[in-house]
Amino acid sequence: MPKQVDPVARRGEVVDALFRVVFRDGLQRASLRAVADEAGLNIGSLRHYFADQQELMRFAMRAMLDRVGDRLLHRIDELGDLSALTEEQRLRLPMDLLSELLPLDETRRAEAAVFIDFVTAARTHPAIDDELARRSAAGTRSLIRRILTRMREMGTLRPGLDVDVETERLNSLVDGLGLNTVLYPDLLSPQGCVEVLQTHLDELTG
Repeated sequence: MPKQVDPVARRGEVVDALFRVVFRDGLQRASLRAVADEAGLNIGSLRHYFADQQELMRFAMRAMLDRVGDRLLHRIDELGDLSALTEEQRLRLPMDLLSELLPLDETRRAEAAVFIDFVTAARTHPAIDDELARRSAAGTRSLIRRILTRMREMGTLRPGLDVDVETERLNSLVDGLGLNTVLYPDLLSPQGCVEVLQTHLDELTG
C-alpha cells in the first residue's frame, strides 16, 4: 500500500526548507529544485504542491504571517484576563508581544529574511503579489496601535502622547531593528535589539 502523505504537514516541511534556503542563500537562489533538495524531496513531488517559485513564495509569505499571528495569540492566551494583570505584567506586555516581530532566534531570523526578500521582490516583480506585503505592514501597524491604546487604557502610557505619532515611531523602530539584525548581525545582536526596544518602551511609559 502506498505511503499516505499528509499534505498539510508536507507543505509545512517545504516552507521550512524554503525559509532555510532563503536565509542562507537569498530569494533568487530559492528555486523549486533548491527547495526540493533542501526538503529531501524530488522535484516532481514539490510540483505536486506548487506550480512555480512564485506560488511557493506566496504560500511561504502567508505561512510566515500565520505563524507570527499564532504566536501572538498564544502569548495573549497565556496572559489570560488582561484586566487582572499585575503592574509588572502590564509593563512587560508590550515587549512580550513586539518581540515576536523581531529576529531574536533562528526561527524568527529565517522568517524575517523571507519577509525582507519577499517585499523587496514584490516591489518590482509583477508575478509576486505585493498585497501580502501590504497586509503585513498594515497588520504590524494595527498591532502596535492596539498595544499603545491598551497601554493608555491601563494607565501605563505616558500622558500627552499622540497614539498616531507613537504608532509610526514604534513601527519604524521595529522595522529598522528587524532589518538591521538580519542584514548586519555583526553590528546589531538580538540582545542589542531587545535593549533598544525596551529603552524606547520605557520612555513611552515614563
